[in-house]
Amino acid sequence: MKVFVDSQRCQGHTLCAMIAPDSFQLSDIDGTSSPVNEVVPPDQDDAVREAVHSCPEQAISIEE
Repeated sequence: MKVFVDSQRCQGHTLCAMIAPDSFQLSDIDGTSSPVNEVVPPDQDDAVREAVHSCPEQAISIEE
């Protein structure tokens, strides 16, 4: 599975980093999110899926 964050949509709510801290990193400048790695390790799949569904801006997408 691969994960992507749309930088134009992300508003820095930080929910993804709270839900899946090993998969998302936050910018020190504006708090927006980006994936730590595009390819999600299998043990983090569930947390990343939860982060996708929790994003209020729908800025996170996954590709199977």
